[in-house]
Amino acid sequence: MVPKLGEVISTARHPAIALGLLAVLALAGCGPAHDRSDAPTMPSGRSTQTITVDGRARTYLLYVPAAPTSPAPLVVMLHGGFGTGAQAEKSYHWDEQADLDHFVVAYPDGVDRAWNTGGGCCGRPAANNIDDVAFLTGMIATIQRQIPIDPHRIYATGISNGAIMAYTLACHTTLLAAIGPDSGTQLGDCPSPTPLSVIHIHGTADQNIPYNGGTGSGVAHIDGPPIPQVNAYWRQTDACTSPQTSTNGAVTTSVASCPDARAVELITIAGAGHQWPGATSDPLTQRLLNLDPPSTALNATPTIWQFFATHPK
Repeated sequence: MVPKLGEVISTARHPAIALGLLAVLALAGCGPAHDRSDAPTMPSGRSTQTITVDGRARTYLLYVPAAPTSPAPLVVMLHGGFGTGAQAEKSYHWDEQADLDHFVVAYPDGVDRAWNTGGGCCGRPAANNIDDVAFLTGMIATIQRQIPIDPHRIYATGISNGAIMAYTLACHTTLLAAIGPDSGTQLGDCPSPTPLSVIHIHGTADQNIPYNGGTGSGVAHIDGPPIPQVNAYWRQTDACTSPQTSTNGAVTTSVASCPDARAVELITIAGAGHQWPGATSDPLTQRLLNLDPPSTALNATPTIWQFFATHPK
């Protein structure tokens, strides 16, 4: 154990010992910061965090596994409309995936349970022009100061309004290595995005955000482009090759390879509605969040994580 400075000074009557201990201290201060310890600054487990953005207190849950990689990947899980960070943590099982694969997860809270994504969506955040991009970038920066985070492995995923917010982050920041939207679309302007990897999951029977585009029947009446068109936009952004498509039961997967080891993937589930595949089935939560029962044809969380894990920045 490295002694305290006071302990070194107290050994001055033994010069050889004092010099040796001072040398240990000097060596301990050398080298990159992440070499000092593999342990995160914050304790493992779940904690509630608050930061102030534009004069408004914003909250998020942070989950640190018992043995995170150092530096650790970070996954930002964005809840859907009417959801919360706590609900997303409970429903979509990212903590369990983090324990298996040693990454950190953040579950931010939107203002009034929604995100301002542009394109008229959604609710109070859109009406009040809440700067959710500033909040999420500030949250990521705060986490990076608390825990050794790998800047090449920062990812965002989300469902519905949260999935749209993942696209918004991809369009307006350079932080992310990849995004994993589910049951969402892309709204608002996206003039010159930085290339990144994309995996999108969508049910063909989604009525809230229709797979073929147009106005959905949900509360927000989201009017978005066809999902294949969104996917083609990112293939063009990433300068990808033509996609290769395969089908296994209800699940059809289209994968395009891109330069710099990026990829753009679209997974469709025939007959699935507006939902997170493999989520905890909870009729009350589904009713409150206007979700359909989760598909069992695919487990979205490990599927998205496996994509993230193989696509760093």
